[in-house]
Amino acid sequence: MKKTLILMLTISFSISCSDDFMEITPKGTLFSSNYFNTEVQVTEALMSTYDVLGHQKGYDLAWSPFLAVAEFLADDAYAGGQDAGDGSQANELNTFKISTANEIVQSIWKRNYFGIYRANFTIEKAEALSDVDISAESKAQIISEAKFLRAYFYFEQVRFFENIPLTTTVQSPSEANISQSSSQDVYNLIAADLMEAVVNLPASYDNRGRATKWAAKALLARVYLFENGVYGNGLVVDGATLGSTEILGHLEDIINDSNHDLESDYTTLFTSAGEFSAENVFEVVYDGSPVNGDWESEQYVEGNLAAQMLGPRVSGGNTYYRGWAFAPPSHKLLLDMTGDPRLSSTILTEADILAEFGTTLNTGAYQHTGYYNGKYTTRLSDRGTVGTPELHNKSNFRAIRYADVLLMAAEIGANVSYLNEVRNRVGLTPIGAYSEDALFEERRMELSLEGIRYFDLLRRGLTVAEAELTTVGEMGPNYTDDASTYDVTFNTATRGFLPIPQTEIDLSNGTLVQNDGY
Repeated sequence: MKKTLILMLTISFSISCSDDFMEITPKGTLFSSNYFNTEVQVTEALMSTYDVLGHQKGYDLAWSPFLAVAEFLADDAYAGGQDAGDGSQANELNTFKISTANEIVQSIWKRNYFGIYRANFTIEKAEALSDVDISAESKAQIISEAKFLRAYFYFEQVRFFENIPLTTTVQSPSEANISQSSSQDVYNLIAADLMEAVVNLPASYDNRGRATKWAAKALLARVYLFENGVYGNGLVVDGATLGSTEILGHLEDIINDSNHDLESDYTTLFTSAGEFSAENVFEVVYDGSPVNGDWESEQYVEGNLAAQMLGPRVSGGNTYYRGWAFAPPSHKLLLDMTGDPRLSSTILTEADILAEFGTTLNTGAYQHTGYYNGKYTTRLSDRGTVGTPELHNKSNFRAIRYADVLLMAAEIGANVSYLNEVRNRVGLTPIGAYSEDALFEERRMELSLEGIRYFDLLRRGLTVAEAELTTVGEMGPNYTDDASTYDVTFNTATRGFLPIPQTEIDLSNGTLVQNDGY
């Protein structure tokens, strides 16, 4: 089994239907108050927190994998889906006409707070262990892994919603209704969590898929760049502001001291051969053989639903199985990447698919452009092995790649050599001098369709975001819908943030306040 991080908290109960079952004295009852009292048990809680990284939705809501949502919002893809009804909620994100009742938005909110709750729970249980139960080193590592995960969930939440409640404790229902914190407080907590993780996390594990010190350093740099671009308040930890010199130092630690490096062949990065490679600083692990999980029990799904959603609607192929055709890449992206060696690995075209003998392609899907995500897709080699195959795609999500580490270091240090290292990998001519335009162009070519573009635009300012995200008349030559279904106008009033779900505002009795523009 490929997956190395497995939810370890499933407890099964088998009850006989005999007449005397009511007379059986329970041998023991497991509650959080009497179970998580050893290092092994608290490690189980930590593993359950990792498990949330792979969750695809909030319970009873719409699919909302991060990659798909980030691409709906960006200019490099549309909403897609089988038809206008199938993709209606995705299209609200794509066109920035987002209802406060949008289930994708509600799902993101729930999923991240579920992860934050588990992280807080793990931290509290680890802190409560005595010196007899656990060594100081093991305790520090468990707590730091949980804080890395808390930072990861909070960063996704604050980038999507900006104004969110902040809690670092496990709360009872009566304590759970809290007001929103300032975004600066949230970013400072994220930074503090990651700085602690940098100190206490190991450089590597035998058990793959866990957060290392290098992952913490890289995520800290990503947080720094977004906060600096959108707000510029700085990240404050223990009264001191983290500056560009310190952040660059963390990135150069990865470059100089870790075993991470660029893979020589870009074309293999997103195949099964590219999983757990030296290029992947942090990846979210998915599996094709879950214990259970099927329609109506999606909470048990262990597959990469983003890959399933973004795959082409084909049948009878030798390379791809049937995907759902969401987030079809734009013709604009194809034109911009023309001539770049990474194009063929980034965008899967209609011609690529039809070249397979016997393949049938549905070209009538909503907002059909003739293009599909070539990095995360429905390769037969990634298809699930049990249950419903489309729910268990086993391709890992490369959350942070070493190429991004180099490009972040290039940006912070205005260092063209790091940028050229990325270009050299695919045989491109070196750039003579650093410029911001060259940096962001390289980020787009290298990292396209990986869920990064939208946030890169927001951190460059609303003027840049509006110019790039507003797209009119760019549907391309293969489109099958009315041209107007491809037109997008960025809503500057929202500043790029999603609405607070109305259900959450209602549950809070007005404690939560809606974001601007909604």
